[in-house]
Parts: sequence; structure tokens; C-alpha cells
Amino acid sequence: MRRAVVQLPLFGLLMAVVAAIPNKDDWDIYSFHINSTVTGRYATTIITSRVANRMDESREIEFHVQIPKNAFISRFTMFIDGQVYDGVVKTKEQAQQQYTAAVSRGQSAGIVSSVGRTMEEFKTSVNVAAHKKVTFELTYEELLKRTHGKYEMLIHARPMKPVKDFKVDVYIYEKAGISFIDVKGGLSTKALANAITKTHAEKQAWVYFYPTEDQQKSCDSCGEEGMNGDLIIVYEVNRDNGLGDIKTSDGYFVHHFAPSNLPRIPKNVVFVIDQSGSMHGRKIQQTRTALHHILNDLAEEDFFGLISFDSAIFHWKRELVQATTVNLEGAKEFARNIKDRGATDINAAVLEGARMLNAHPRQGSASILILLTDGDPTSGVTDLEMIQSNVKQAIADKFPLYCLGFGFDVNFGFLAKMSMQNNGVARRIYEDSDADLQLKGFYEEVATPLLIDVEMIYLGGTNLTQTNFSQYYNGSEIVVAGEIIDNNIETFTPQVVAISQSERKVTFSNTNRSVDSSTETVAEGLLQRIWAYLTVKQLLEKELLLSGPEKEKVKGEALELSLKYNFVTPLTSMVVTKPDGENTEVLHKPKEGESQKIQSYGGSSYSFSQGYGGSSYSFSQGRYDTTGFTLNHHIKITMRFKQCFPKHVTWQVTSEQVLLVGRFTQTSTNPARSAAHRSSLLFDSAGVPALGGAPGPSGRIGLPEFGILRGRFGYVRPTSTPGRSASVTHRFLVKTENQSTPLCFDINGTIILKLLDHPSKEVYVNGELDSVTNGGFSRIFIHAGSDQHVEVEPDGFRQGRSAIHQPANDSVTTGRITVLRHQYNEFDIAVEDVRLVILVHEKDGNRFLWAVLRQRPLANNIKGILALKPADYEEIVSSPSTKLKIKDREIIVISSTADDYSIIKPVLMRCWLTSTRYALEKPLNDYIAAQL
Repeated sequence: MRRAVVQLPLFGLLMAVVAAIPNKDDWDIYSFHINSTVTGRYATTIITSRVANRMDESREIEFHVQIPKNAFISRFTMFIDGQVYDGVVKTKEQAQQQYTAAVSRGQSAGIVSSVGRTMEEFKTSVNVAAHKKVTFELTYEELLKRTHGKYEMLIHARPMKPVKDFKVDVYIYEKAGISFIDVKGGLSTKALANAITKTHAEKQAWVYFYPTEDQQKSCDSCGEEGMNGDLIIVYEVNRDNGLGDIKTSDGYFVHHFAPSNLPRIPKNVVFVIDQSGSMHGRKIQQTRTALHHILNDLAEEDFFGLISFDSAIFHWKRELVQATTVNLEGAKEFARNIKDRGATDINAAVLEGARMLNAHPRQGSASILILLTDGDPTSGVTDLEMIQSNVKQAIADKFPLYCLGFGFDVNFGFLAKMSMQNNGVARRIYEDSDADLQLKGFYEEVATPLLIDVEMIYLGGTNLTQTNFSQYYNGSEIVVAGEIIDNNIETFTPQVVAISQSERKVTFSNTNRSVDSSTETVAEGLLQRIWAYLTVKQLLEKELLLSGPEKEKVKGEALELSLKYNFVTPLTSMVVTKPDGENTEVLHKPKEGESQKIQSYGGSSYSFSQGYGGSSYSFSQGRYDTTGFTLNHHIKITMRFKQCFPKHVTWQVTSEQVLLVGRFTQTSTNPARSAAHRSSLLFDSAGVPALGGAPGPSGRIGLPEFGILRGRFGYVRPTSTPGRSASVTHRFLVKTENQSTPLCFDINGTIILKLLDHPSKEVYVNGELDSVTNGGFSRIFIHAGSDQHVEVEPDGFRQGRSAIHQPANDSVTTGRITVLRHQYNEFDIAVEDVRLVILVHEKDGNRFLWAVLRQRPLANNIKGILALKPADYEEIVSSPSTKLKIKDREIIVISSTADDYSIIKPVLMRCWLTSTRYALEKPLNDYIAAQL
């Protein structure tokens, strides 16, 4: 039978490539979420797609996406039947070897690699069994670039069919404040406009795009196949026009420099236009149109030149002239008469443009050379390296060269290298109906020079990214990152020196004080990743310009950083391979009525009876509970009682894993005496007992002294007795950094937990566990200082004691706390440097809350359940029982499952069940709050 292949496109700066689409009823993308967090212009996007195979036989599902060069993929994970399969970033050579080996073994494998220097391609596939599901999770990172005075984040959506649960969540936090935010693109028009929610609250902004299945058929390029278009989030930050925005954290800094209140510098610009035969048709027409608009934008103090070329050169004027009305009209007439013909002599044309600029050395001005071509050199000097050498020698670092490559026939690598050799950049102009707008848009980026010879100086800084820039243009931004020597903020002094209008030297500095790290709060490790991102980008550009040992040295540095930070770059690839031994998993299910014998300690056997807790218990020997947990163990307990107690003692053992009861017979000749309270024995999964329960009169609990009790115990499941409260258990997950199997632990009772303690900002979040097993939280309180409080419940939230009846998608600010209620299943909360999302879940008719920390505070003294660091363990024994090394101790863990409530649609995850003693960083009591 021919195997059906489903290609699922991803979104968010992604372009989908579809090879084959089977019957729509065969598969179902039942959930697709894009969650993007932008902090300090650095965007981290997580794409989660859940797919179900609806067929009675297995189907292969394949991803194949392309991502523009500015984004680095940093993680890819597949979740299949409770197992986690991670992508691993390796060198291209290692990745290809692993990929080839996996394919030769018949395993499913995927590979991520860069295609040239402009695109990254991701492709993987997995075989999904009949009526099974798979979850794909992709993470990519990008530093947003400022152009035309704003930042843009593009989300491209092409799901191939309407998706029932399709959501895009974008959160933006800028310490400097957000001056405006807008949403554009084809997916923001017609009926889809109603699916967009935009909220702006000073330093924060939220954009939600939740289209219904009907709305996904309503845009200009939509239909029965679903959406196919772009969503563009546009925003700008507040600026002080001084030294700029400097963030410091953990020994790193990032400096955004973009002053705008400077006088423009008059420019000298020469346009070198390819009119060879390959420019025939729409290309030459669009070039004429773009030149007409560009000439209109020249200011009168500007000087310009215009030449066209094929195998010969055609001048409008042989020297630069001022942009007067008369001269501009003459240049427009020349542009209208440019005809396509002949071959392509790029060398002669660019050298002539450079000659014209060198012959016009006007003081107090900025010179720019712009080349537009659509092909390779075919006339005159055609050796590419010779042309690059000639051009570099002619320009001699006096002005930048910008190369525009029209279409895909052009040798873009040649243009990119020639531009970088001369302090410029290359840009591809796509052959489309808006090519003239692309040309005009690029010119507008360089149309207004404000500074030249910009030097970024950082006393006390090291390992800096690029610090010298030939020109700074209005609407753009210079970004520099580096390390602070010895993390000494006091001696770290940034400064910018440049040339402004009329050759006036200007200096930007912080004259009042040194940089104060307390003025900026950013997520932990964020600045280091921005530094790594910029460094890798610039090393890859530098590597293109070098040769020999220097080239290999720079390449090695870029490779080392790419591997360290898990970036997929032109030097690395990501391989997704199912580990050996996991291709087939056999799960043994006990037959109906089958039971296991429990051996009793000392050969005695006792029956179980009702315990003191007011609950009755049902017990089945060897029966698995919903977590697959079975415990057969023996203990000997010695306890001291202060009052007389019956010969038969019914007792209860509780722990973060299990609830056990047993009935033991007193064997000591000494009289047993009972305390006024019931003692309990805590028994962790490593077989280490620890006494617990309510303290007795002496403040100690059941200290072993005499009275030997013997018996047996097993797993029991409590069932409620009418009128009595049964014990409830809540299971929590502690995920790992590398997406391997997480740890999980249980907490009993309706206690109040410290979810987040952020003392440096006086921000505290507490949650009260529900009275239903695995029912999450019934209430969550957020405190900012002593006078700002917000209470969140499943049905809404309160400000202090007053109820707020607030419509969905509106934000409310209480002092430092901003709450946005989105739809009816999510609260987005921002306070200081904390971003918290509280999800509303429903299970068996019970609605409850679950909190997720979306942005971790910078401070290193934060505490609470939400502040737990990723689990770190080593699996040292897997048979006959699994043993992990946690906190330098070897413990036995149980393979179990837990619902992941940190996402809107919870999924059941496999986990290693252990006690709070090992899952938490501190004793459980440190996480319990006295009051909400």
C-alpha cells in the first residue's frame, strides 16, 4: 500500500512547502498555537502543533518549512505516546552522519539545515499509529530589526485547512515604554479583523489572533483550504534621543542606539542601473517607476548622479549635480528612456559610479553608491574576485556600497560579499507586482543619514560585537552587545562618538552617573543570548570576507557559539532521531482479575480496616492506580504512645506519592499508649521513612522507643464517606531543560502554596489548592507591596475587595499590576518584570486555575513553585527498577503520568514520580503560605 504523507506547515516567519496532501479526513490538526514573547526587541517564538491520525492504519506526517535568515531555530521536540524526542544541534558533518545512519536503520529522522545564506530549511517526519496523536514543538529566536522608525514581526499562516483551535499570542515588554502598536497584513482584513485583539498598557502590549473555523475562510486569500496570508505586528518604543537604551544583566549588556532629533546630513548618491537584456519586460518597467519615486524624494541640498549600463556605460551627467527641480525633471526623462539591451559589465559600471563620488568630495555630506542588477557579469571583467578587488580599491572605505539583486538569476553571494567589503549590505528584490515598492522602500532606509563614522566605545567592556559603523540613518538602529569585565557596573562606561552635520563631532554619554543595572530588569540569560545571536551573525559575515587560517579561526568561533546556544546556523544542523530501543514499546497490562501477592513482614498477615481520617478505603492487592504505581514493601515500626491504645492499631501512611493504610498488632509486652493525635509515617520512593503528622505535646512526633508493630501495607484509593472530607492529591510537573522525561510529585490537601516570592520588587503570588483531586487552584492572589492586591478565580478577578465586571480583552491596572482577561479561559498578568499567565481549566465539571510563569524575573532571590529551576538528574539504573541521581543521591523513581496544565489544552505526559524531598529545591514547608 502506498504510504500517505502529510506535510504540516509551521507559522511565524515561516513559509510552507507542501508535497502531497491526502484525504482531509485522514488527519486532523486539532490544535495550533503560536506563542511569541518579545523582550528588548528579542523575540522568542514557540510553535505547538497537535495532530491526530484519524485512520485505522498508520500515517506519516511531515514538516517542511523555510525560515528567513534573521531567525535561528533553537529547539524542536516531538511528543508521541508520552515519549519525548528532541532535536539535537550538531556540526553539519556529525548531523549528516547521524541522519544517514538513522535512515539506513529504517528509523524516522529529520534534519534542519541552512540553505545558502538567506534561508533555513527544516524538515522532519514521523509515523503516527492509527488513531494516535503527535505534538510538534518548534522554537526560534530573532532580534527584531528597526526600519522606517518601527519594528515589525511577521507571522505567516498557511495551515492547508481550517483549524478548530488556532491561536496566536504575542506579548511585548519594553522597559523604555511602547509608543504605539498596530497590526497589519492580509490576515487583518475583512472578517479576520474581528479575530484580532490588541491591548496596549505603557510598557506592555498584547496581540491575540483567535480566528474561528469560519473566519479562517474569509480573508482575501482564504477559502476551504483555510488561511494563507500574513499577520504583521508593528510597534515602536519611547526614545530619549541621548545615549539610548542600555540593559545590563549577569555580566552582559545590550545597547540600542537610535537618536532621532539630529539634523540630516546632505548626501551624495549615485544610482548604477543594469539595463542589460535580462532586465527585459516588467523588471525594467518597475525600475523606471521606482527611480521616478526615488528622485522625487531627494532633498534640494542633495547631489546625485545616474548612470545605466549593459556592455557600455550611459551617463545622464558625467558629474554629480544638485537635486534642483530642473535637474530632477531631466533625470526622470533619462530614466523613462532606459531600454533593456546588451550584456552586463558590472565592473566598469561600479568603478564609474565610484569615480563620480570620489570626484565630488563635498564637506559635511555623506556619500552612497547604489547598484541594481539582475545577473552575473558577462562583459568586460568577469572574474568575480577581480571585480570585488577593483571595487574595494576604488571605494577605499570612503562610502558604503549597497547592492540590490533583482530576482533569483543574480549571483547574490557575489553581491553580498562585495557590499560587506565596502561597509554596505545586499538586498534581494523579488520579482513581483510590488518590486518597485521594494526598491523605493530600500532607498528610504538610507535616504536620511544623521551620523557618519560612528564609534561605539565601552570602557570596562569586552568581547564586543561590531562597534564601528560608517553611517547611521534616520529610522534605523545600532545594536551592540558585549560582556562587562568582572560584572563591574561601576566602572562600565558607554560612549558614542560620531560626525554630525557640517562635520561637527558629537559625543553621546551618560554624564550624570555610570550605568545602573537596577534601572533595567530583564529575563535571566536573555542578554547573553542576544550577545550570542549578534556575535554568531557577525562572525558568519566576517568569515565570508576571509580566507586561509583566519577564515577557519572565525568559522570555528561561530561554530562553537552555535553549538553552545543551540542555534541552527549555516555551520550546524539539527537532527531529530528516535533513540535506539524506542522504536517499539511494549506495555504489559494485567489481565482482568489478576492480582499479585504481597508478602508480609515476619510472615504475618493482617487485614485492613477503617482509619481515623473519617474516610473509608478500598484496597486491591497489586492493582495499578491511574498512574501505574504499585508498591509492595515491608516495614517494622516502633512507636511510643502516651495513653492506652487498643491492641490493634489502624494507621495511615501518607507521602507525596501514595496513601497507605495498615492495621498492626501490638507485640510488645509494654502497654501501648495513644497520643491525642494520629501520627503518620512518610515513606519516600527511595525507601527512606521519615516521621510526620501533627506535633504532639512535646513538639515531637511518634519518636520510636518501644512497642513493636508488625504488618503489611499496600496502595489504597480513598473514597469519600458522606459528610466527611476525603484526602485530595495534586500532581505537579518539573520539566527538564533538555525536554527529557520530567519529574513529578504530589502535594496532599487544600493547602496554600507560595507560587512566587519576589522580595526585591515586593511581588508575591499565592494559590489555594482546590478540594478536588488534581483540581488545580481554586483561588490565586497577586500582591504588589502592601496595598495592591488582585484575586483571580475561575469566573473572574477582584481588585482588593471590589468585584470587577470587566469584558474580555480589556486590561485593568491596579497600581503596578496589570490584568488582561482574554476570552474566558486565560488571565494575562504583568507586574514589574514578571509576566504571569493564569489558565482556567475544566475537568469533570470542576473549573480550576493553573499559573504559568511566562517571564522569569532577573533577581536571583525569587522563590516559589513557579520559580523552580528545570529538573536536573542522571538516570543511572533502568532495570529492574529505575534509579535517578538527584542532588547527589540515588533514588528509585516510578514511571507515572501527569496532566500538563501549563498549556491551554492539557496533555498527559509521562514523568518520573518522586517525593517533594527530591523534586523541590527546599523542604515542602518552605513553599506553604500561612494565608492567601
